Amino acid sequence: MSKKTIPSKLATPNDLRGCQEICKSINPLVADAFALYVKTKSFHWHMSGDHFRDYHLLFDEQAGQIFAMIDILAERVRKLGGTTICSINHISRLQNIKDDEVILEPKKMIQHLMNDNKNYAAYMRSAHQICADHEDVATTSILEVFIDETERRTWFLFETQA
Repeated sequence: MSKKTIPSKLATPNDLRGCQEICKSINPLVADAFALYVKTKSFHWHMSGDHFRDYHLLFDEQAGQIFAMIDILAERVRKLGGTTICSINHISRLQNIKDDEVILEPKKMIQHLMNDNKNYAAYMRSAHQICADHEDVATTSILEVFIDETERRTWFLFETQA
């Protein structure tokens, strides 16, 4: 994403160094949040079995938390003068979290979400390092909160398997 490809009306001025690299590290997190949100909602909608109510509510709570991350991350990219996700195709090109296009058994749903959240935390840590290297304290702060929330989701999913 070069400044030349960003329309001048969207090129928010910012004196932070490394904005392009930071935006390049955050946009896949936006795409992954969309992918994880849709997957979590799909599992919420397709849950069945002995623990239906507990899992149904857990997945809905987690989906809401993930959805709330999307706008904050995307707007951070805009504050840095970059552009962010603009289509489903754009999401599919940037996402690391793989889609599940089949209906899984509840235990598999939990395993998939646990692993996806664990991996998402790792992706955020990588982006956090890039932000820290460029002294972007605002984005590192946002990511620290989201990493903690993602680790909490991973923990809850892990404990649900016991």
